Amino acid sequence: MAEQAINTRVAYWRKNLRITAALLAIWFVVTFVVTFFARELSFSFFGWPFSFWMAAQGALLVYLALIGFYAWFMNRLDLASGVAEDGGRG
Repeated sequence: MAEQAINTRVAYWRKNLRITAALLAIWFVVTFVVTFFARELSFSFFGWPFSFWMAAQGALLVYLALIGFYAWFMNRLDLASGVAEDGGRG
């Protein structure tokens, strides 16, 4: 019984670390790679350079999506693993 609990805990943290690493990789790409190459996009978008919109507006939307996905995914993982704070209600 204790060995099964340890295996469940290890699997839970492995999934948690895997999703965290994937989301951090997406964050890195949006923050550094996309904005670096956006400098080559030298056309005007609502009176501002398009690279400004990629860095200032588009990145914020991606960050919000990352946070929302992480919260949704971890809620599902917590419920599936039986470690949800509200006991599965909600």
